[in-house]
Amino acid sequence: MLTKIDELTAAATADLEAVGDAEALEAFRIKYLGSKGAVKGLMGLIKDVPGPDKREFGQKANAARAAVEEAFKAKSEALGGGSGGGNRAAASQRRALVDVTQPAAGAVLGRRHVIAQTIEELVEVFGRMGFDVETGPEVEDDYHNFVALNIPETHPARDPLDNFYLKKGAASQLRSDGLSESPALMRSQTSTVQIRVMENVKPPVRIISTGRVYRPDEHDATHSSMFHQIEGLYVDKNVSMVDLKTTLIQFAKAYWGEDAEVKLVPSYFPFTEPSAELYVKIDLGKGLEWMEVGGCGMVDPAVFEHVGYDPEEWTGFAFGLGIERLAMRKHNIADIRWLYEGDVRFLRQF
Repeated sequence: MLTKIDELTAAATADLEAVGDAEALEAFRIKYLGSKGAVKGLMGLIKDVPGPDKREFGQKANAARAAVEEAFKAKSEALGGGSGGGNRAAASQRRALVDVTQPAAGAVLGRRHVIAQTIEELVEVFGRMGFDVETGPEVEDDYHNFVALNIPETHPARDPLDNFYLKKGAASQLRSDGLSESPALMRSQTSTVQIRVMENVKPPVRIISTGRVYRPDEHDATHSSMFHQIEGLYVDKNVSMVDLKTTLIQFAKAYWGEDAEVKLVPSYFPFTEPSAELYVKIDLGKGLEWMEVGGCGMVDPAVFEHVGYDPEEWTGFAFGLGIERLAMRKHNIADIRWLYEGDVRFLRQF
């Protein structure tokens, strides 16, 4: 599997040397660095790598991606495209050419669900800030959901009444280190993806993860036993709270508009220190009000120790936002249950 990384890097280098114009460079970007490109596809192979080699494979794949991206940037500048603007201009010019002799596209039935639309908007916003998208399993083990996130056994968040635990032995397929006796549960937070990424990728890391999470809450206008979260993680040298707040300010202005204001209120989470709750000042229909949208903070050194990062060398921040809450506030949806009743009359509004 490690040989495949070397083969892909060599092939990308050879193809890039043969690029002579903006059109060929754009084709290279799509082939290797696009959302379905060969370089991003490397991380999809990690599931086939034996457990002891996963870390080395992840580190080498991450290094290969960085090398190809740097070579692409240098080639783009050499061709006069700056950081890719020439490529986008050429692509835009090609898209402007319409062949009127081609058959018309068929009508598309249905539409994207409002939650799917919101996720796409969030991915786009953070993607422009350089965050990659990662995913992870919804059925998790106790280690990734609690232990590695520095949540002690006595913490109320681990109470069986607050989680969907599965029968004994269900975690046997989740771990590769022999700790299959770890209790399994439906993940209660997407922070588990951060742990899995850090276990396999050498820093620096800049990722977001979106997906469903599960908690046995009683259903009402603002609570559901299944909902969605988006988590962000940035790990590098000398990362500070300034970087965290700047990122969240840019997110708020991109998502709600230039008038959006942000404040961080001190709080407590086991996996971050210091921790804060994120508030955004927006118009909720009754004038400007402060609305809590999630939690954030600097990654606790204990979390770094669990994944093998040196807390003396690396620092990082993390944040988590409720996607339903963001969608409901942006579209003035009063009841979370409306999102999942399947009423076409309601869904057609978005």
